[in-house]
Amino acid sequence: MKISLLSGITRNAGGLFYAVSSLCKALDCHNVGVNVFGRSDSSLKEDLVLWEPVKVSSYKAYGPLGTSLELRRSLMQSDADLLHQHGLWLDDQWAALQWQQQTGKPVVITPHGMLDPWAVKNSAWKKRLVGWLFANKSLRKAACIHALCQSEAESIRAYGLKNPIAVIPNGIDLPGQTDFVAPPWQNKIDSGRKVLLYLGRLHPKKGLPNLLTAWKKAKEKNDCADWALAIAGWGQGGHEEELKEQVTALGLEQDVVFLGSQFGEGKAACYHHADAFILPSFSEGLPMVVLEAWAYGLPVLMTPQCNIPEGFVADAAIRIEAQSEEIEAGLLSLFAMNDNKLLEMGQRGLSLVKDKFTWAKIAKEMHAVYQWVLGGGTAPDCIRFD
Repeated sequence: MKISLLSGITRNAGGLFYAVSSLCKALDCHNVGVNVFGRSDSSLKEDLVLWEPVKVSSYKAYGPLGTSLELRRSLMQSDADLLHQHGLWLDDQWAALQWQQQTGKPVVITPHGMLDPWAVKNSAWKKRLVGWLFANKSLRKAACIHALCQSEAESIRAYGLKNPIAVIPNGIDLPGQTDFVAPPWQNKIDSGRKVLLYLGRLHPKKGLPNLLTAWKKAKEKNDCADWALAIAGWGQGGHEEELKEQVTALGLEQDVVFLGSQFGEGKAACYHHADAFILPSFSEGLPMVVLEAWAYGLPVLMTPQCNIPEGFVADAAIRIEAQSEEIEAGLLSLFAMNDNKLLEMGQRGLSLVKDKFTWAKIAKEMHAVYQWVLGGGTAPDCIRFD
C-alpha cells in the first residue's frame, strides 16, 4: 500500500507536526509506504531528521493560502493508492481535491479540530469563502473523514457532512530513559516553588488571558507562593506581547515566566521538571500536549473542549471551563493538593496513555481504515455511519 500524505512538516505546524510524524513512523510497521508532502519554511532543515525514515517532500508555497503548483505536479507524479489530507482551509486541500478528480483515487481527511464550532466561527468569513471555493466540495467527496474523538465526529455531522467517519485518537510516544537538561526556568523561578506548565501556541483560542486573570484572583484568595506559572510557546499575531502586558498590569511578574518556543531537549525538560500542566483552551481536536504531559506523569487541568473525557473519568485531570472563574476554582483545587495527591493523579494519566493512546495501537486502526477505503468489505469498528 502506498499513500501520499499532506501535512505541516515542521514545528511551526504545532501539535499536528508531532502527531502526523509519529503516525507515519508507526505505519511503517504495517508495510505502508508513505510519502509526506509539506510546505518548506525556516525550520525545515532542523526538523526533517524527526521524520526519519519516512520520505518527506517539501515544496514552496505562496500567498495566504499557501498556493503551490509544485505540489500539484508532485502529487500527479506519485503512484499513491490513497491520499491522506491533514488540516483544512489551505491550498493543499484544494490540491488534494484536484488529485482526486484527476486520478479517481480516494482521499481521507483529518480536520484536526478545524470543524469544531469555535474554530469554524474564528475568521468565519474567510472560511466561508474558502469553503465555497474548494473546501466544502473536498470534504463532501472524501472517502472517509477521520475524527480524533466523538465530540469532533459530532462537529463534523453538525457541519452537514454525511461521509463515513473514523474515530481514532492521537497517540503518544512514551519518553525513554534519559538525562534531562535543567528546566528552562532555572534562573527565573525559585527552586523551592512548584511549576504549573503551559506549552503550545500562544493564540487567543488557548484561553491564556483568562488563565492569567484566574491566577490573580486565586492569589488574592489563597497563599499560592509555592506555585509559579511557566508559559512555553511561540506567539501568533502579537499575542505573546499582549499576554506579557497583561502580566505586568496584574502585577504577576514574580509568578509568571515566559520561556519562548521549546523543542527537543528543552521541551522534554519542561515536562520532566514541571509539577502539573494546564490547557484552558476554547477549542481543540485532541491536543498532543495533554497526552505528552500524562506521559511524563503530570496531573492536568483542562477544559472539556480538549476532547479527552477519558482523563476526567480516570481522575487524571481537573476539569475546568475556559472562563476565568472556573479556571480559578481549578487552580485552587490544584494548590490544595499535597505531593502524594499530585503524584497519584499524574500516575493515573500515565496509565491512561499506556492503555489507550500508544501509536502502535492507533497505527493499526488507521491501517485498517486505509484497507477498507481501498478494498471495501466490512468496515472497521472505528467507523461511524450515523
